[in-house]
Amino acid sequence: MSLPTPSVQLYTLVEEFRADPARSLDKLAALGLRHVEAFDFVSRPTEIRAALDASGLTAATGHAPLLSDELWTPDGTIPTPEPEAVLEAAATLGLTTVIDPFVEPERWATVDGVAEIGERLNAVADLAATYGLGVGYHNHAQEFLLDIDGVSAFEYVVAHTDERVAIELDLFWALTGGQDVPALVRRLGSRLLAVHVKDGFVPTENPFAPGADRDVTRHLDQRRPGEGQVPVVEAMRATDAVRWAVIEYDRSPGDVFDDIAASYAFLLEKGLAA
Repeated sequence: MSLPTPSVQLYTLVEEFRADPARSLDKLAALGLRHVEAFDFVSRPTEIRAALDASGLTAATGHAPLLSDELWTPDGTIPTPEPEAVLEAAATLGLTTVIDPFVEPERWATVDGVAEIGERLNAVADLAATYGLGVGYHNHAQEFLLDIDGVSAFEYVVAHTDERVAIELDLFWALTGGQDVPALVRRLGSRLLAVHVKDGFVPTENPFAPGADRDVTRHLDQRRPGEGQVPVVEAMRATDAVRWAVIEYDRSPGDVFDDIAASYAFLLEKGLAA
C-alpha cells in the first residue's frame, strides 16, 4: 500500500503568499515539504511557476472555480475567467488536476441544481482532457444538506459523474455536514484523489445552511490534527486510494508555519503520509 504524499493548500497562508510568494514557498521547503496545492493562480501563473521552481516545490493540484464566475472565500470573492483560461493557467503552472473548491449552497438545494452540477463537471472534464488535465471537486458542508434517492447531494453527484472527476474530501467540512467521515471515505473509495487534513471543533450550526450566518467561517475554532473533533486518523486509514494529503487551515490557530509544521509531523508520525 502506498501512502499519500503531503502537500499544503496555499490558502492556508494566503496573506503571506500574496505578499511574498518566494519567501513563503522557501519557508515551506525548509520544513521538508515538496508539494503545494495552488490557490488564486489564474491571474499570475507564470510568476507562481517561477517561485515554485526557485524553491524546488511542485503543484500537482490547484483550486479554481470551473462551474462559477467567481470563487467565494470568507475574505471576499475572487473573480475567475472562463474555464478555458483557468485550464491554460493550470497548464502553465504544471498542474495535473484542477479542483473546483466551492459551488454556492443555493445550487446544492434542489435536485435540478445538483443534477446540473454533475452535468457541468462531466462537461468540464471533457474540456480539461484537451489540455491534458483532470478535474475534481472539493466539498464544504452545503453538499450534505439535501438527500436525493436516499443519499446526500454530494454522493449523488459522485455517482452521476464520470470517474475522471476526482474527489478531494475536506474532512472538517464533511464532519460539519453531519457525516460519519471514515464511512464516507470508504464509500468514496477509488474516487478519492486527495483529502484536506484539518481538525477543529465544528460550528454549532452548518454555516452553509439556508439562512445561516456564513460569517461564522471567519471565526472557526480550528486546531492542529489530533486536537479537535475530526477523526483524521480513522478517516485516512479507511482507504488506500488517496494520493495527496493536503494540509489546510481555514483559520490557523497560531503561527501559520508552525501549524503547518505540526500537521506535517502528525502525518509522518501517524504513518498517514510519506
